[in-house]
Amino acid sequence: MLIGKVVGTVVATQKDEKLANLRFMVVRQVTVDGKDTGNYVIAVDAVGSGVGEIVLYATGSSARQTVLTDKRPCDAVIMAIVDTWEVDGEVRYQKE
Repeated sequence: MLIGKVVGTVVATQKDEKLANLRFMVVRQVTVDGKDTGNYVIAVDAVGSGVGEIVLYATGSSARQTVLTDKRPCDAVIMAIVDTWEVDGEVRYQKE
């Protein structure tokens, strides 16, 4: 799993029928220190995240392991919304 920040949405009215009713989000990967890595991914949102939220996401074959994405052609999925994270005893992020 990777840590990222939801920075936008993607709307695609023409898509494969296996992708119908899925919500797509633009996720920018961040380090455990909260710094931008410059890497972006379009991920299926399996948990109802919103722009500005910090999330955990998976890519590759792991992205097809959620109930929502099972047997669907997706390569990234948001699978959790982060409330807090701590590194070496220091809180690095706390959801407002």
